[in-house]
Amino acid sequence: MPSLRLDRWTPSALRKHLLNEETESIASLCKMMMESDGEYSSLLLAERILAAYEALSEAERIEFFNILFEDYDIDIEEVKTAIDEYEAKPNAYNLVRLTTVSEPRRQELLRRINLSANGTRRLVKMREHLLTAMRDHPQFKRIDTDFHHLFSAWFNRGFLVMEPLDWTTPAHILEKIIAYEAVHEIESWSELRRRLEPADRYCYGFFHPSMGDDPLVFVEVALTDHIPSSIGEILQREDDTELPENASCAIFYSISNCHRGLAGVSFGNFLIKQVATSMKLRFPQLKTFSTISPAPGFRRWLDAAAAQDEELMGIASEFSADASEEVCGKLEKVAAQYFLQQKNDRNKPLDPVARFHLKNGAILERINILGNPSTKGMKDSLGTMVNYVYDLSRVEHNHENYVRSDKVICSSQVKKLLKK
Repeated sequence: MPSLRLDRWTPSALRKHLLNEETESIASLCKMMMESDGEYSSLLLAERILAAYEALSEAERIEFFNILFEDYDIDIEEVKTAIDEYEAKPNAYNLVRLTTVSEPRRQELLRRINLSANGTRRLVKMREHLLTAMRDHPQFKRIDTDFHHLFSAWFNRGFLVMEPLDWTTPAHILEKIIAYEAVHEIESWSELRRRLEPADRYCYGFFHPSMGDDPLVFVEVALTDHIPSSIGEILQREDDTELPENASCAIFYSISNCHRGLAGVSFGNFLIKQVATSMKLRFPQLKTFSTISPAPGFRRWLDAAAAQDEELMGIASEFSADASEEVCGKLEKVAAQYFLQQKNDRNKPLDPVARFHLKNGAILERINILGNPSTKGMKDSLGTMVNYVYDLSRVEHNHENYVRSDKVICSSQVKKLLKK
């Protein structure tokens, strides 16, 4: 099919062509989109591209991502020319040109596709597919860099709206809470009710205008008179729990990101600080803001390390939900080594939940052996859970310390475990 000159098409003719003509591939539609300079045609093309994408098979998606990878990258020669021109004449025009050509053309294509109805939500789903494809096609990381860059701007914290979620929240939103709960599965409506209805239980969701009533992330909070050492203290709630006005602690016991396509787009510090501030205003007597958090990487690391260390192998093989105090003590020391000393290739803590909370300014307060002896808890972390404490007066300082020096800030009781 000959290349279309979109600037010569009348709106009515273009509309008729785009809505009725089905011969173009998604590749040609993308090319048409980049050649178009009209908002009207871009809107129509964006819808056609997304509809075509959503009809692709898994193998065809890989082909599409290859097109983005190969045909919509940076033109190195064009960048070199723009650099030379700006160096020779550093005026505003040459600066704009250099900035434009230095950006992969994928970003502009994605911006234009985002013009479609529900475009942002559909692009989040596209990135979810991309993240899956990256397992076998690591070169697609370059495409993901563009998605992450755009989403970080589109989902800027300033656009997020915090809403309380309770038992009176519309059912179609509560269904999403059940579906998205990623930390402690909600198996029934009655279980959800136990988490939302009592006076000492709270839940907050964060929403974005482009995602409608689909939350981006939500946090579940319990008010208590102490920092719990096990998740059972929260989930197996007694009916005679103290009134929230008497509570001294707010416990964040589940933080769930709802869309895999937004992985790596940080809402954490904003979310936790805003929820904590809201709780503090409502209950001024609250003194402590803490989590009871999983350690999802601990079991995997221990199994790998035990293959090279007989002592660790013995600890791992001996440990069970009814382990003795001596064996629990050994595992506690190993866990301290994992959290304080084991780093990834970026010199950050190996555990992903630790990275999240420490980056957000928390302190590693306590390691709780057998804090979650459920089947899933034992499989993921040999039941180990962690309390991260947020001192609101020091959150920013702790965050800066962590970012600058990769320092794991922890309590004295955790430090002492390394000396046992």
